[in-house]
Amino acid sequence: MQTILLIDSESDFTEWAQRYLTNENVKTAVADRSDEGLKMAAEMKPDLVICELHVQPIGGMEVLKRLRMENPNAMVVLTTGFPPTNSVIEAMKLGAYDFLRKEALPYDLRNVVETALKAGDEVKALQELPVGPEGTIDLGDHAIIGRSSAMQEVFKLIGRVSRGDAVVTITGESGCGKEIVARAIHRFSPRAKKEFVAINCAAIPENLLESELFGHEKGSFTGAQTQRQGRFEQCDGGTLFLDEIGDMPMPLQSKILRVLQEGEYSRVGGNQTLRADVRIIAATHRNLEKEVEQGKFREDLFYRLNVVRIHIPPLRERTEDIRLLAGFFLQRLAKKRGLTRLRIAEDTYKMLENYNWPGNVRELENTIQRAVALANADVLLPRDIPLGHALSTKEDQPSEGSGEMSLAGVLDFLLNEAASAGVPPLEFIQTELARHALNKHDGQKSAAAALLSLKPAAFQKWLKGASA
Repeated sequence: MQTILLIDSESDFTEWAQRYLTNENVKTAVADRSDEGLKMAAEMKPDLVICELHVQPIGGMEVLKRLRMENPNAMVVLTTGFPPTNSVIEAMKLGAYDFLRKEALPYDLRNVVETALKAGDEVKALQELPVGPEGTIDLGDHAIIGRSSAMQEVFKLIGRVSRGDAVVTITGESGCGKEIVARAIHRFSPRAKKEFVAINCAAIPENLLESELFGHEKGSFTGAQTQRQGRFEQCDGGTLFLDEIGDMPMPLQSKILRVLQEGEYSRVGGNQTLRADVRIIAATHRNLEKEVEQGKFREDLFYRLNVVRIHIPPLRERTEDIRLLAGFFLQRLAKKRGLTRLRIAEDTYKMLENYNWPGNVRELENTIQRAVALANADVLLPRDIPLGHALSTKEDQPSEGSGEMSLAGVLDFLLNEAASAGVPPLEFIQTELARHALNKHDGQKSAAAALLSLKPAAFQKWLKGASA
């Protein structure tokens, strides 16, 4: 329930506004004097205050200042007959959400109120989350990281949906962090003290997934030696995260729908009806609308799941977060291994920012892990990023989602490496080719030389750089 406080001495206006704005989700209160209105605001903590500029005994501009000091989250809209330009400018500088002419209120008020309440809701949602100055929500073993505008919207949605029990569907490509977002929703919800259970619907065979979710009775199938609780029983009162729900078999979809509709289910092989107080959060990398059109996903289940949707953008669409993420992963690894001086070179950051990241955040984390394992100095240089990691740039990427490295990307990388090592490019490339050929043939120099169409002496000359 959201609250609106009207501070205005014109009873005709306040009576009309109350009828116009009050509904099942919004309640209104009225004060015909500004001093009385400020007292009511201190007690009510309203979401929105609509105040007349010339209200008495304290003018609307002073009311705005005091409201913003005492309740920064409150949205304030000032109204008057003909607002002077300097008053409008001053009000906006002081933090008013809007300044409306009273003549336009029958046409503009509802839209302004709806957007103001939504804006206030988003501000409070974001403030309720412990977002660090660098755009990090610490979840203990996990963290959500992002200063980009796209991730700030994700943070706001997490804060808003954490308050209630609505079903949430999280969409996004593989590796973008859907489970971590689900954990954050649970962590900041009233169910936080209960269990969070995650199940990957694509990773469990169909004949076992039903038992995993709902449990089974003794003897219900071969190997069922005892009665077994399912995940719904295990996290009663908590949150069940159904990852890759788009891959769930159709027969099971109908049973999940029953739980969402009725809160009831039965164990495999059982007749007893059990009840579950479980919040469902689902996730998928698939386009569920298309899956419904193709008959691969139940339409009724789709609508049950699609109450609130949170989309996590791929890493390539929020490159400003790459540096922050890479630094976070490095610090976490360095702390575990006692490598307090470990850092990332600026050229390495630029290389990471120029990569397409088809595997998203998960791929970036794995890349930093490999780089730390291979590094032989306190600074991670471009050469510490393994060549096998397919460092193609966005421009060189042959197709979206592909992990293959283009020839141009290979050459650019080798030229950069040669410059970093202070070695002539041709010599550096020859040495790298000789190393690669030698590794490919398990150290057999004759076979490696044949692979490069070189005589043994020439191959040895190419290899000299590697042993120097």
